[in-house]
Amino acid sequence: MRLSDDSKIKLIRKVPLFSRLSKKGLEEVAKIADEIDFREGKVITKEGARGHEFVVILEGSAEVQKNGRRVNTLGSGDFLGEIALVTKQPRTATVTTTKPTRALVISDRDFLTLLKRSPEVSQGIVQAMGERLAPELS
Repeated sequence: MRLSDDSKIKLIRKVPLFSRLSKKGLEEVAKIADEIDFREGKVITKEGARGHEFVVILEGSAEVQKNGRRVNTLGSGDFLGEIALVTKQPRTATVTTTKPTRALVISDRDFLTLLKRSPEVSQGIVQAMGERLAPELS
């Protein structure tokens, strides 16, 4: 069963990168979020590779590995790759599904297009990133 737009918005709102967006801004982000089904054993991100998408896990699970060691397990509601949407930094971990997994996926290309056409979304993202970086800069 596919998510309604309201359900997508509720999930997206929980992501710190999108926390400052209005309902309208969240709706715009939800429109570019695709639901994707991943088979068990699918590598979603590869450590050291360039990130091209942001992922919110809807159902299923995935294992996070750094330097070949398991460091975390992700499940429903967890997300990864949000910084890949706004930076060119390489992935810091490999994430592999451990069972069939359904996820919302936003590509960097769609996201950058949205930023160009929506000043409100751009401003909200900048504010959220500033808030996340502020403690590190003190």
